[in-house]
Amino acid sequence: QVQLVESGGGLVQPGGSLRLSCVASGRIFAIRDMGWYRQAPGKERELVASITSGGNTNYADSVKGRFTISRDNANMVYLQMNSLKPEDTAVYYCNAVIYRGSSYQGSYWGQGTQVTVSS
Repeated sequence: QVQLVESGGGLVQPGGSLRLSCVASGRIFAIRDMGWYRQAPGKERELVASITSGGNTNYADSVKGRFTISRDNANMVYLQMNSLKPEDTAVYYCNAVIYRGSSYQGSYWGQGTQVTVSS
């Protein structure tokens, strides 16, 4: 019904940068919130950054000052990652919370994209 596709992951050296992109498609009424989560091996999936339809953003403490989330007025969300550290290594997932008017439709996830930070 709703599909999210991420791109932009890869291997980068510490201190490097990557830009992740996510596009949502399908039966979409209105995307309320979009966000990026990540999951490292043996760890819980955690919120990295989120952005509302009004452009308000929120970041995990571990990425503040290094990562920037943004979105267009359609169905795209981005994560600019700078000054990457080995501890940023994880699979990064795009998420979208979709509403139909005031009614909750669902929360949807992409397949994930691998980010590896290593020298």
